[in-house]
Amino acid sequence: MSLNKHASARPVLPRLALAAALILAIAACGKDEQAPGAGAGAGPDAAQAADAAPDAAGQVAAQADALAALDADELRERGRAAYAESRLYAPAGDNALEYYLALRGKSPGDAAVASALTDLMPMLVIATEQARDREDFDEAGRLAALVARADANHPALSRLQATIASAQEAAQRRIAQQALNAEQEAERQRLLAVERERAQAEEQRLAAQRLAEQQQAAEREAADRAEADRLAAERRAAEQRAEEQRRAQQAAAPAQAPAAAPTLRPLSTPAPTYPVDALRASQSGEVQVEFTVAPDGSVSDARVVRADPPRVFDRAAVAAVRRWRFEPVPEPVTTRRTIAFSPGG
Repeated sequence: MSLNKHASARPVLPRLALAAALILAIAACGKDEQAPGAGAGAGPDAAQAADAAPDAAGQVAAQADALAALDADELRERGRAAYAESRLYAPAGDNALEYYLALRGKSPGDAAVASALTDLMPMLVIATEQARDREDFDEAGRLAALVARADANHPALSRLQATIASAQEAAQRRIAQQALNAEQEAERQRLLAVERERAQAEEQRLAAQRLAEQQQAAEREAADRAEADRLAAERRAAEQRAEEQRRAQQAAAPAQAPAAAPTLRPLSTPAPTYPVDALRASQSGEVQVEFTVAPDGSVSDARVVRADPPRVFDRAAVAAVRRWRFEPVPEPVTTRRTIAFSPGG
């Protein structure tokens, strides 16, 4: 749509239909613009926007002063070009709406300018709402200021101003709550890190203590094994030396005259007690016992050398020998005796 078209005499209905089509196209574009920015953080910082909002009217006025320096023909030409290129209300200072507002200031009675501004107002209102909804409060304030400049009595103006202010306040509250939540989360993370560090330090201390105890136990076990091995080696060495000494003595024995063993003269040799089970079974047998006669004639170190049958008369034979007595001898004498067991003897 161009300024000349508004100035020409034509039916109003086609012009309104074209304006409605443009409104629908802008609304669709606005939805596409709004979707990526939906939700928290979609728009600029609300606190900054609140500070910048009061300057929107001043910025619009400054743009208007700059455009007022252009003559009417240049404003009309720029307005046509911006309209053709769909720069209806943006960017700031280079759009059809602001060119026509400047041209209206130079030609207040220009019907084509008034018609163009009338067609653009619904689009401007929609664009203002969309900027507000995506929390682009700088742009919403600028567009609302353009609405006020175009028509200070526009029925949507007070609603736009109120909802922009309300949206700004809600965004500020949300940002403040987010900041508080972030601070609380940071404190929670700090306390969690402190507790994690304390717990890990305690766990590591206990683990190190257990490891040290295990190492000490392993060292003690190794020391015990080493000591046992040392004692076993010493015992084997002693046994080996004793065996070598015994063999040496045995090898030298033939060269020596055998010493005469003292004669053992028994003083008392009581008979063994016959085992009851063997007696009932009429079982007989014999046991060879080796024992040592001490210098005083008593018997010690009695042990069974051979038994037939085994383990039947062993205890009775050893018990009897231990009661035997001999005449005193000059030195201990080891000897053997065979004791017979017969149930009819």
